[in-house]
Amino acid sequence: MTVAVGVLASGRGSNLQALIDYFADSRSHVAIRLVASNRENAQALERARAAAIPAKTFTADDDGEVLLSLLDEHRIDLLVLAGYMKRIPPRVVRAYHGRIVNVHPGLLPDFGGEGMYGARVHAAVLASGAKTTGVTVHLVDDEFDHGPVVAQWRIGVSRDDTAESLAARVLEVEHLIYPRAVEMIAALNDRNISADF
Repeated sequence: MTVAVGVLASGRGSNLQALIDYFADSRSHVAIRLVASNRENAQALERARAAAIPAKTFTADDDGEVLLSLLDEHRIDLLVLAGYMKRIPPRVVRAYHGRIVNVHPGLLPDFGGEGMYGARVHAAVLASGAKTTGVTVHLVDDEFDHGPVVAQWRIGVSRDDTAESLAARVLEVEHLIYPRAVEMIAALNDRNISADF
């Protein structure tokens, strides 16, 4: 059985592209059936259209009715966040309990929370003097950058690192880990094995 994935993205969509490329293999049991954004000019929508994936915009309302309707329309089994910058409404979190996954460009819980995204995470890592950073894939709950960790990969921080150099190394690892973690979660969901651990 094919697991229908919906991807939410707010920006350029480099993680979306990694997912598209990874799941282009016809032997995969995962199919991206929808890419949706809260921003009409998100480059992620262009990437979706180039891959012949339905690309939609929606209003990120507080109660989640619009988003749920869109997910239902496309019969989405698993919701994947790829640079989506809005909080997922509690109603959507309840409807997709254990079936919403996010990737974060830092080690959680140390470098997460509201407002901690992109360059802010890497700047915080450098300011802290941490010797390692990394990538965290986690299930989504009602809090920012919270929920059970599915996968983490540590990356060393060099003395001469800048936020930009660190971001580039972290993003490279995100592109490798995220599609594989999504595939694992999809396989568990396909077999009705709860991924809420």
